[in-house]
Amino acid sequence: MRLNQIRSGHFTGRSLLAVAVGATLVVALYSGGERTQPAASTSTARTSGNTAAVQTTGHGGARTWSAPNGDKASTRRVRSPIDSASVTKLRQVWSVPLRGPADRWAGSYAATPVVAGGVVYTQDLGSNVYAIDLRTGRLLWTKVYDSPSAGPNGVNVTEGKVYGATASTVFALDARTGAEVWSKKLIRNDKEGIDMAPGINNGTVYISTVPGNLNRFYAGDGVGVLWALDAATGRTKWKFDTVPTDLWGNPAVNSGGGLWYPPSFDSAGDLYLAVSNPGPFVGTPEYPWGSSRPGPNLYTNSIVKLNAKNGRVIWYNQALPHDIYDWDLQNSPIVTRAGRRPVVLGSGKMGYVYEYDQATGKLLWKTPVGRHNGHDDDNLLALRGEYSKLPKAPFTLYPGALGGIPAPMAVDDTTVYAAVNNFSVTWTSQTPPPQFPPFNEGKGELVAIDLVTGAIKWKHDFDQSPYGGTTVTNDLVFTTTLDGTVHALDTGTGQVAWQAKLPAGSNSPVAVSGDTLLAAGGWPQKAGEKAEIVAYRLGRGAPTPAPTVTPAAPPAPGAPSPR
Repeated sequence: MRLNQIRSGHFTGRSLLAVAVGATLVVALYSGGERTQPAASTSTARTSGNTAAVQTTGHGGARTWSAPNGDKASTRRVRSPIDSASVTKLRQVWSVPLRGPADRWAGSYAATPVVAGGVVYTQDLGSNVYAIDLRTGRLLWTKVYDSPSAGPNGVNVTEGKVYGATASTVFALDARTGAEVWSKKLIRNDKEGIDMAPGINNGTVYISTVPGNLNRFYAGDGVGVLWALDAATGRTKWKFDTVPTDLWGNPAVNSGGGLWYPPSFDSAGDLYLAVSNPGPFVGTPEYPWGSSRPGPNLYTNSIVKLNAKNGRVIWYNQALPHDIYDWDLQNSPIVTRAGRRPVVLGSGKMGYVYEYDQATGKLLWKTPVGRHNGHDDDNLLALRGEYSKLPKAPFTLYPGALGGIPAPMAVDDTTVYAAVNNFSVTWTSQTPPPQFPPFNEGKGELVAIDLVTGAIKWKHDFDQSPYGGTTVTNDLVFTTTLDGTVHALDTGTGQVAWQAKLPAGSNSPVAVSGDTLLAAGGWPQKAGEKAEIVAYRLGRGAPTPAPTVTPAAPPAPGAPSPR
């Protein structure tokens, strides 16, 4: 669930940034209660001879922020002259107002900008697209759609075109003028939507529908479908149903699947998806604990590797079968190496980081992060029909539907960095809406995890929720918090190296291009705040004053699951 999608009393099942195995067999497979589940939830179906290929960006990361997650492998790592020695020389050089629906609850912006040819391209939560000169901040053009999106949305750029989507339609724009080149409606009905930035690779645009929109989410008959479209024309090459179109036999009640964020790619061109949750959740009075959708509900809450040529499954690993708490595995998978081993990393609102073998999908380790309060295996109890062992309402849940890892992670050569939100939810019945604490009372942490072992190296606590994911350059990791602060932490220690205050609250990650850092205050919450995208640049002017250093906390007790 996203904060952007709770409004007018509708609990939509996703937020802030700003979602076919027989039941008898599945109960047998998952009856052991062990959460790691590599044998039960992993399937390999080889359709390509290049299953071990890995996408790498070279030492130090990509050269520019050319994709929504920095590069095609979604490492969110980039080369730049910004490091712990120079970061205090960052100063604001321009800002551009955002047109999006700033009066809407949860603000007007949740995307990550991309940079191509010295131009910043981005999209607000009204689906409007901006082209901004990176050096001067001059607005070159705006393409107005005024189609409110749940977000995180955003655009992607290649070969002189800008690709994005409204709440219902995927489009391609001329990168120089903003003129529309082609568009294609993808949703089947008014219970579906689109709210992601597209992925692009080898002349193909990848974009997914989701089971809802700002009017309703998880209301039944909403199917998440990944579309592979020709980048030049919009012609359909193939599509992949992330959940069965019959919705486990009860389409009037059930829905699920789809992507929040772009797929990632390896050097062979194969793609990796992170599929969001099934609905309804927790359940309904007639069908408690998700019993309207028996079984594990594939491919929800799964990492899925597809053959890019035909959309066939190479392997999948379902981290959370039969999700009942809206614990999406929604963040773009990271394609990287742990030591010499090609791996894929996944994460989501269940508050775990997972590492898989890139060739086979085998689970290598999983590490819990943030606050958990004893409900991590409730999905398995519900899957087996052991309802008497499940909590009685009302009950409070950590992580809640706005907790865990709500936005994409970043990696460097040795470490993965996750921004974690410790935010609860209280369920008073089987049906939404639940009860949330005041959102400005949320707290969080940034956690550094060893890529080889899964052990937590350090964590840094925040007094506000970090919905800004993570971004790495050199020896710094960046995030933003809900109060509108940009934070730069030392990757070795977790100590604060630099902070800056944005013109409004923040619900979006940062991007780095050369000597410039891009961030947005996209969620005005107080009088006088305004939604703007802001550029900070290394300069000779007065350096930013060093903040009070807060020591990093030691790792929480407990070790990750063994390999």
